[in-house]
Amino acid sequence: MKKLIFSTMLVVLLTTTLKAQEFGISGELRPRFEARHGFKTLASPDVDAAVFVSQRARINMNYSAEKFKVYFSLQNVRVWGDVSTLSKSDKYGIAFHEAWGEYFFNPNISIKLGRQEIVYDDQRMFGSVGWAQQARSHDAMLIKFKTGEKGKLDIGFALNANGETLFKEDYAVGQYKSFQYAWYHTNINESFGLSALFLNNGMPYDKIIDPDNNEQKTTYSQTIGGRLTYKKGKFNADGATYYQGGSTPNKAKNADVDLSAYYLTLNAKFNITDEFKVGAGFEYLSGNDQGSTSSKNKAFTPFYGTNHKFNGWMDYFYVGNHVGSVGLIDVNIPFGYKKNKFSAALIPHFFSADGDILDANNDKADAYLGTEIDLALGYKIIKNVMFNVGYSQMFATESMEILKGGSKDETNNWAWVMVTFKPTFFSKKIDK
Repeated sequence: MKKLIFSTMLVVLLTTTLKAQEFGISGELRPRFEARHGFKTLASPDVDAAVFVSQRARINMNYSAEKFKVYFSLQNVRVWGDVSTLSKSDKYGIAFHEAWGEYFFNPNISIKLGRQEIVYDDQRMFGSVGWAQQARSHDAMLIKFKTGEKGKLDIGFALNANGETLFKEDYAVGQYKSFQYAWYHTNINESFGLSALFLNNGMPYDKIIDPDNNEQKTTYSQTIGGRLTYKKGKFNADGATYYQGGSTPNKAKNADVDLSAYYLTLNAKFNITDEFKVGAGFEYLSGNDQGSTSSKNKAFTPFYGTNHKFNGWMDYFYVGNHVGSVGLIDVNIPFGYKKNKFSAALIPHFFSADGDILDANNDKADAYLGTEIDLALGYKIIKNVMFNVGYSQMFATESMEILKGGSKDETNNWAWVMVTFKPTFFSKKIDK
């Protein structure tokens, strides 16, 4: 594998030196220490903190010519010690995080094919999930249009299968079977920006026909909405709203059920000085009532967003959990400071449920779930080397205990330290 990668890089390098307009090789190495005691879920009195070091290593290669460009990103993700010091192979091996090509029909229209990150706006609906060491990428086709000087339109398609087969078989990867979307963005003027998104998302599920027979079906939901941004002087703000309709799978009912869910966010930030800024944010994701007999699913799902960026860094909500639950109301007050090589962020979050929560007696519990305090510090050691450290603590309520289990009386916290190296190994540009 190593010989193949080296040979490929050498061939591309020699070819590029002769004919290309631009070629580059870069990398990333990102080890991160974490201590988790109440991360994602409340800790129980009989458990100790998890302590480990994870690491991401990447080699990136980009090539651009007049009519096309290609990009490759090879990565290895590991936890220190997950294989023996004498191991012949890595647990997760080496994989292509990205491998795509883009062809330009003309300056305004292109097609992009392959494994790629899909990132739009604030990454709430489509994001790279860069915090996760493996990150997220899709096998997809994008048709990209420039609509004038200020506008752009992307139309995307994905169709997934287990592999090459002779006949149809059930999709078993545990994600969407297919999606189609359209995203449009324009800068209305120097202060206002507008984005719109439509996503048709197909999720497979196994419907039980009889005790000896399952049939896989794909049910489709539609997400539609938009985002408005404003920036002038020391003040900037944004707001977004989305509606989800169509249907979603429900294993308990052995059927697809109607979906009717909503999302709303409003955020504002003000630069008090050149270094210090303060803000206020509100986010609402609709949810279901516990014990409800409604035939509709009212829970909003941010399917492919960078959800770690939102609703607290301890990942209690929408990061591999909380989907289809009681929804969320998040009021937050971010503080930020940045000067020279140093940066700091402090964000208190105040969480409440949208839907009803029932206690052990089936009585309605308090909607307030708790408060999370997030703190992160960063320092740029030298060019392409960054040091970051963070600490978060959850102050949960009995209602959070009902949702998550564990104990609100435990010290539920999370600490991390991370160093990021981003070297540029080679870069060459040839003007014709």
